[in-house]
Amino acid sequence: MTEKPKLKLFDFTMIVISLVIGMGIFRTPVNVAAATPTPFVFFAAWLAGGLIAICGALTYAEIGSRMPVTGGYYKIFSYAYHPSIAFGVNCLILVSNAASLAGVALVGGEYITGVFVPALNDPAYLNIPANAAHIQLVQSLIALAAILIFYGVNLLGLKMSARTQSVLMVIKIIMILLLITPLFFAVPTGVVVNHTAAESPAFKEYIKAFGIGLVAVSFTYGGYQQTINFGGEVSNSNKNIPRGIFLGITTIIVLYLTINYAYVKVIGFEALKHSKNIAAIMASKVFGINAERVLSVFLFLSVLAYVNVLLMSNPRVMYAMSEDGILPAGFQKRNEKTGALVTSLTVFAALCALIVFWAKEFDTILSFSIFLDCFGMILSAGSIFILRKRTAGLKGIYIMKWYPLQPLIFIAAYMFVAISLLINETKISLVGIGVLATFIVLYFVLQSLRRNNKSS
Repeated sequence: MTEKPKLKLFDFTMIVISLVIGMGIFRTPVNVAAATPTPFVFFAAWLAGGLIAICGALTYAEIGSRMPVTGGYYKIFSYAYHPSIAFGVNCLILVSNAASLAGVALVGGEYITGVFVPALNDPAYLNIPANAAHIQLVQSLIALAAILIFYGVNLLGLKMSARTQSVLMVIKIIMILLLITPLFFAVPTGVVVNHTAAESPAFKEYIKAFGIGLVAVSFTYGGYQQTINFGGEVSNSNKNIPRGIFLGITTIIVLYLTINYAYVKVIGFEALKHSKNIAAIMASKVFGINAERVLSVFLFLSVLAYVNVLLMSNPRVMYAMSEDGILPAGFQKRNEKTGALVTSLTVFAALCALIVFWAKEFDTILSFSIFLDCFGMILSAGSIFILRKRTAGLKGIYIMKWYPLQPLIFIAAYMFVAISLLINETKISLVGIGVLATFIVLYFVLQSLRRNNKSS
């Protein structure tokens, strides 16, 4: 039997980079700047986020090596904890993914609205309640339109959605190249920091600001958890997995710090706190208003790529859960001609649309999505302690060095983020807890109905 080809160091490094870099870096620096009192705390949050990502990626790589999984984390949660926890958290991850899609779609709405309403970047204009409400509604409708369009594309089948994704990814690459260009031509905006001893916040306030900043940073670094799917697919895994993760995420840290330095240099730290369409603003300061409009259009098209890929992937997770008897059989329904997962796709798209109109703005979705992620991150990373005991005899797998330092740092970081959100965004956090509790109760209801059907 021919051995399956394995990923080399370069291949795995590129996968790590592609899993992490998304649309967040074109919006979340605004949230981090707004939360942090000084550029030092701002950049420290980005650096800390990268180090946390390295710890998490190494942990997930070993989990995946010890227990290869498909269709989500259900089997790992079920094996390490209880099927009810597995069901609840896996559904929570789907809701979090839907929230991420909705949030990125709203970012696209912000950018494309800025093309038609230049005053969008003027705080004085948005301080008028009627103007802010009108813009918010327009952005929500644009986000909904993007979801509906790609819901239709995915109903046409995998081939059509894959071809669409390829075109949109080419546009995204062009857009990134356009964004990097201002780094070489940018002129400093003048004062970046306000140094006033009287305004210097207390240490407690620094910690609070750091925690809030990490929320947006965590969103931007997200994606590395997918290394869980490659633990057994990398050649010379004990060397190449840690090397690939270190090289990949270090590259991302450098890129993120460079782009954020450019934002601070071109826009100014204080102005960054209130400038939503940051990438377009950068282009306009270097190349003029027309460049801002062009880049805004490219960014909107890049958002569509993200919307499309999540609408492609998440219904397949629901299908896998249905195959395992976790979700009702109706989630396996396909269109006979196109092969589209009609029920799963419809439910996921509807959930995305619901979140758009519940949250109405990116900042709310960001907090909601990351709070949900905290449950999944903490519990999934914690499973390594159980898996290590139960699979102690496995040979030829990736085993991280300095264990248990990495998972402990990672879990502590996400507990810190969760507590920060619970304190500062209490209502949104309580909604997240309610969603998890609802799914756990739903698991027992479905199990009861299944038992009754078998007995009757």
